[in-house]
Amino acid sequence: MLALPYKRSLVDIAVENIAKRLADGDWPLGARIPTEPELAEQLGVSRNTVREAVRVLLYAGLLEVRQGDGSYVRATVNPGDAMRAISRASLREHLEVRCMLEESAARLAASRCPEADLSAIADALARRGERLPQEPLENFIERDLEFHLAVANASGNQALAELYAYFSRAVRQHVQQSILDEALPDPDLAAHQAIYEAIRQRRPDEAARAAAAITRPLLEALDRLLNRSNTD
Repeated sequence: MLALPYKRSLVDIAVENIAKRLADGDWPLGARIPTEPELAEQLGVSRNTVREAVRVLLYAGLLEVRQGDGSYVRATVNPGDAMRAISRASLREHLEVRCMLEESAARLAASRCPEADLSAIADALARRGERLPQEPLENFIERDLEFHLAVANASGNQALAELYAYFSRAVRQHVQQSILDEALPDPDLAAHQAIYEAIRQRRPDEAARAAAAITRPLLEALDRLLNRSNTD
């Protein structure tokens, strides 16, 4: 049986058209978009179609509703597109971005980390420990991520912390892959303790170097593996 081609709905088309106009800057950030009747006329669809399209864009975070005042532009680029691209990134790309995020987070945390956040890092480090014999890998990965998230939260940069939180979980499979691959080094507890000590002693450069000591060897080892496979 031949598969019938997928036919986009009018709502899908309206969402695409409105999103394109947002990306093109037809309505700047913070501006109110046209009313339902105006959009319906511009797009050649019904008001119900426009209403459903606006709901989709509200959910995506591109628009926000102000009661009694209409819909306003909250963002001009759909963050979901970028996050989906991140989730599809290769292990090499993941490790490269992880290097940058973790070094920056550690440096900032050492510069401005309040005592409450320092305690949170210490607690996360204690919970992380080393991987226990026969322990499911997923459990250990979760504890490891909690430590790095605590450092990111202590950076005082909400955007960095949110990006790291999403990124680390979206590419969890790649973290697991790097630990399972025997050819890649597995950072131990001492390496993570070095990050905490540098942050505790308020040494930003040292904290960044300690974070790099975890991620850079992974990146270099992966590059060697990739180069070897390309020459085989």
